[in-house]
Amino acid sequence: MSSRPRRPSKPYRRPQRDPARIVAFEALRAVEERDAYANLVLPPLLAKAKKAGTLDDRDAALATELVYGTLRRQGTYDAILAECVDRPLREVDPPVLDVLALGCHQLLGTRIPRHAAVSSAVELARCVLGDGRAKFVNAVLRKVTAHDLDGWIEQLAPPYDKDAEGHLGLRHAHPRWVVGALWDALGGGRAGIEELLVADNERPRVTLAARPGRSSRDELLQGQGAEPGRYSPQAVRLAEGGEPGAVPAVVEGRAGVQDEGSQLVALALANAPVDGADRRWLDGCAGPGGKAALLGALAAERGAALVAAEIQPHRARLVARALDGNPGPYQVVVADASHPSWPRDSFDRVLLDVPCTGLGALRRRPESRWRRRPEDLDRLATLQRALLRAGLASVRPGGVVGYATCSPHLSETRLVVADVLKGLTDIEVERVDARPLLPGVPDLGDGPDVQLWPHRHGTDAMYLALLRRTR
Repeated sequence: MSSRPRRPSKPYRRPQRDPARIVAFEALRAVEERDAYANLVLPPLLAKAKKAGTLDDRDAALATELVYGTLRRQGTYDAILAECVDRPLREVDPPVLDVLALGCHQLLGTRIPRHAAVSSAVELARCVLGDGRAKFVNAVLRKVTAHDLDGWIEQLAPPYDKDAEGHLGLRHAHPRWVVGALWDALGGGRAGIEELLVADNERPRVTLAARPGRSSRDELLQGQGAEPGRYSPQAVRLAEGGEPGAVPAVVEGRAGVQDEGSQLVALALANAPVDGADRRWLDGCAGPGGKAALLGALAAERGAALVAAEIQPHRARLVARALDGNPGPYQVVVADASHPSWPRDSFDRVLLDVPCTGLGALRRRPESRWRRRPEDLDRLATLQRALLRAGLASVRPGGVVGYATCSPHLSETRLVVADVLKGLTDIEVERVDARPLLPGVPDLGDGPDVQLWPHRHGTDAMYLALLRRTR
């Protein structure tokens, strides 16, 4: 009996390491495993790969897009993958899910051709997961290719007229509760909320702040396609892909990376009229130091001293680094501004940029939208109110307190201010109209407080209320 001759087996092909996708995978793993933020873990990974000679500028740009795009649309991609995987996603190993999500973004969120998107994801899986699980990745992503992103959303999203928040949440990759909270704060109809959600999904350009007396906007405008900010006289926006580490004033600490909305908040507090002396300023929640550095420079120009208080020692060290070289007197203290150690009536100006959900900075920290939960609001509410009450006691009569959040959520903004003012018994406070202190900024509403928006102002969604203590 003769047997059919055996075909020679194909020689084993080693997987091809793609440096951009390897870096993107490592960044996603750090975000998943350590609750890290992409804007903190990705730059060192890129720098290490560039130093090793495995990554050029084009690869770095691709890795950046893959990381931020994947994190931004994580909820939408999870809903799509759930339709393409034969078991609950919670039963899929997290590293496998990261590779699948990267593959989803390449297929549905970039212009990479389908074949190249699938094959590059499979090669990545072979490198980081092994050949066996790479076959699973290949099978799942081929199912994903059945539709483009709009097709998947049409298939999976609930109808708008039956579940508006669910529909917009899947279409624009925001949790349902976040859509509802932003919509409540924004008001208006569908067009406004969609403009905001779209803006949340656009990566902002890097904005620098020139620190008065230490650098100038003209200096920062040299090179990298930089242009002036829209509203802040200290702001300069770098061209897309601009590297702040290549700006000498930033390297030397004479300027810093700071969203224009944050600059406007600090400038408004610094320019608010006070009655009497103007010698002692307090930044009560100073970490990581951007606003403290700007306030310190402004205070120095007027002969005032800044106290920068931060409760966490490691963040206090960042504040000290940001203020190093400030031309005027300053002090960095590790202290809890909600239970201050300084006497009452100590300061002429007080800034409280309080801990919050960060829903106003989703452009910069896309993973935040998936980490935050509605119950976080209750935990933060107690702290926010305590900080504002203590800040009002810390400022002297005639002085001004600025209450700020990087969140538009009503429970972190207007409701906090209203509750604290309603409960005051031993001091008197009046509202200060913040709008005239942001000259040239449009669409500031009825006042007296100010809410900035990414889709209207090109800034983070910063909120500011100014309060003058009268007695």
